[in-house]
Amino acid sequence: MPVPAPPVLVARLRSAGCVFAEEEAALLVEAASTPEELEALTARRIAGEPLEHVVGWALFAGRRIRVSPGVFVPRSRSELLAREAIRLTRPGAVVVDLCCGAGALAAAIADAVVGLELHAADLDPAAVRDARRTLDGVAQVHEGDLFAALPQHLRGRVDVLVANTPYVPTDELHLMPREAREHEAPLALDGGGDGLDVQRRIAADAAGWLTPGGHLLVEVSSRQAPTAAAIMASGGLDPRIVHDDDLDATVVVGTRR
Repeated sequence: MPVPAPPVLVARLRSAGCVFAEEEAALLVEAASTPEELEALTARRIAGEPLEHVVGWALFAGRRIRVSPGVFVPRSRSELLAREAIRLTRPGAVVVDLCCGAGALAAAIADAVVGLELHAADLDPAAVRDARRTLDGVAQVHEGDLFAALPQHLRGRVDVLVANTPYVPTDELHLMPREAREHEAPLALDGGGDGLDVQRRIAADAAGWLTPGGHLLVEVSSRQAPTAAAIMASGGLDPRIVHDDDLDATVVVGTRR
């Protein structure tokens, strides 16, 4: 049974602007093994560090995903991306998670579908370390820039390619929450002029890696979805847009013709 958080701890977190102070306090108490450690963790959170970095994990699709300081924190809205990828993945499929971060999407797919040949890749060495721990024995995790990180034997064999790319336009990064701007890797947030630079690079090469009828799935904002769909079409993929109001999430799925 969880140990109740001291009221003074809840009050300190609330004063620091933590909206869910009670829940956060309980997680800090759970993460700390001594009063001194609890104080150190609390100080980090009050200073603005993301709670997930402080406690060392993020909850995604019902599973705790290891997240080290500086690594992109999986968002709940990305559960739509995981759900759509799972729906399209058959047992025994070849699946690739590009821009995998801490490995949340790959882990969710592996939990739901059996017998996969699963690969994940990211350019951030810290994210790759987290993903390798999360996906140990489940997936091969590669470090490098998009497709350049992948083994060549995957060309033309990928059934499902999921990519949670950075998609915040450069000029809008200042609108993100402070804890994200100051504590997550910029390369995981900055999507370039219109936010879709990385998606353009992926869509341009995706058809060469996908099987006939294979799928590319990306997450975007709702306003970016028409442009993202056009980008996929220009890469030889038939696009469709999926939106979930509850998660406030939008996914574009492109199928190789």
